[in-house]
Amino acid sequence: TPEEFAAGHLPGAININVESSDFADRVAGLDESTETLVYCQTGNRSGVATDEMADLGFADMSDLQGGIEAWAADGGEVIQ
Repeated sequence: TPEEFAAGHLPGAININVESSDFADRVAGLDESTETLVYCQTGNRSGVATDEMADLGFADMSDLQGGIEAWAADGGEVIQ
């Protein structure tokens, strides 16, 4: 969500909220051939997002298991 993104995100990340009505339109603007890392706060919504993105033709995706919370707990870089 925009609030979670503002609280901290991975460097270079862009926020596309899977719960937003324009999710498919915004994802359609991404390059399907580029490797994409999908994540959310805890890892639940990112699974929904990767399923929807697969339906839109994305094949080279990774879902950050445990979300950004797990990433940060493991010492991963998070910026605001």
